[in-house]
Amino acid sequence: MAANPSPYDTYTSPLATRNASEEMLRLWSARHKFNTWRRIWLAVAEAQYEMGLPVTKEQVEELRAVVSRGITDDEIRLAEKYERELRHDVMAHVHALGDSCPKAKGIIHLGMTSQDVVCNADRAVLGESLALIAIKLARAVSSLGSDACLTLHIPTLGFTHYQAAQPLTVGRRIAQWSHDLSLCEPRLRSSFLSNRPRGLKGATGTQAAFLELVRRSGGASQGSSFVQEPGTVVDDLNRNAIHQLSWENWGEWLGSDPGGEAPEWNHKEDMDFVLTSQTYPRVIDTFILADLASVAAVLHKIATDIRLLCNRKEIDEPFEDKQIGSSAMPYKRNPMRCERICGLSRFVMNLVGNAYDTAATQWLERTLDDSSNRRLSLPEAFLALDGALDLMHNVASGLIVHEAMVKKNLMAELPFMATENIMMECVKLGGDRQHYHELIRQHAQAAGLRVKQEGLDNDLLDRLKNDKSFWSTKRGGPLSAELNWDGVMDPMKYVGRSVEQTERFIKEVVEPLREQYKDAIAKLGTTGPRV
Repeated sequence: MAANPSPYDTYTSPLATRNASEEMLRLWSARHKFNTWRRIWLAVAEAQYEMGLPVTKEQVEELRAVVSRGITDDEIRLAEKYERELRHDVMAHVHALGDSCPKAKGIIHLGMTSQDVVCNADRAVLGESLALIAIKLARAVSSLGSDACLTLHIPTLGFTHYQAAQPLTVGRRIAQWSHDLSLCEPRLRSSFLSNRPRGLKGATGTQAAFLELVRRSGGASQGSSFVQEPGTVVDDLNRNAIHQLSWENWGEWLGSDPGGEAPEWNHKEDMDFVLTSQTYPRVIDTFILADLASVAAVLHKIATDIRLLCNRKEIDEPFEDKQIGSSAMPYKRNPMRCERICGLSRFVMNLVGNAYDTAATQWLERTLDDSSNRRLSLPEAFLALDGALDLMHNVASGLIVHEAMVKKNLMAELPFMATENIMMECVKLGGDRQHYHELIRQHAQAAGLRVKQEGLDNDLLDRLKNDKSFWSTKRGGPLSAELNWDGVMDPMKYVGRSVEQTERFIKEVVEPLREQYKDAIAKLGTTGPRV
């Protein structure tokens, strides 16, 4: 193998190279993880010093100086070297950090077990990632809401069972997409709020090592003695360390709390779990991945609808001037972005089972088969959904509605949609409902067969106008002469409350969500497809 192998000679995840954003990739990067580990070690050391445990001010200051500058590439490489020898990633970084601050080396990780570091760091990254997903979801809701406003008064054919059904408006259909996506936002916020730090709990969750540390030290480092019960001191140590970590600022990478002014996104109270074993409860991962999968399911449905409408030539996703739709068929405009959304979303939905299996197979106080799985399932779920949300925003921001085709497709079916109104007009003019129901039914079936079997236009209205049986005995003349046929064929007569419902949704859901997240959305980077 070459001394400096090319990146093209090894596998690289397409989630990193083609789909996920720089923001999400940074959150799940090795550097961010290791810096978070170091923040935890510093926070614990600071809390221990403040409480009179055997940690000196000089040691804390040296540790703070190293942690504050961030981990360097050389330090990461050194930790990798240690790990090859020690076969333990956390201890490898303890040694590497100790080499950079020799005075503090002896107190790094004091009283802690690996999961006091790893689990708390995982919870921090999960919190930041949930915040980013929520912000991008709100942006997609907003973008679709804008599309709904622009197409509010365009009537279109509705579908049930993918068969022609009662009309609505294009804006009402898009508003439904936006609405379903908006339902996921409170669930993400709930996941964020339940995303508690594990706290300092020790090897099996009993805090035995911290309790022993308190009992042995007696506050000797500051020449004082504890006047509280050791258990109370351990609780205070746990609380102080959590506060040192500033868990309430998980969204600080955006410069503000996720969701703008929403106060519930802050973690200012003690939020660690009452009980844990060696790890935080792995069932929490099932909650998070299930909520991500719910977002993915809605994105999949929206993208599928757009793909179906592309086939009807009613809607197109953005298409660049030099974009190629097919290597063999130059005319094609394949909805490749929506296809990618479906592919990524399907991937996210299928990752949930990993979390359920992991939570179900944690033996007694902990087994290690969770680690290798979670290193894949957690970051990849976020990376894939992040890419799908960026794509959905991109599609919604450039959605093309072909009004002429929308109208043509609707008008081809509208005579069938109008039959109930025609029947009611007949009754209004004195006719018998059952009599005209049967006449209309016979003509509708015949017109339908003409369209399907002969490929001809829908002639239902002409059939009704020219049917000599279409008479009213009370009036003695053809109803066809008295019916307002043009009015009957006005498609806006059949869209119900589409316009009103859409306007209400925009006002009551989209606009408040847009306002709540506007500052966070403004800080997002570019969102076009990576490839």
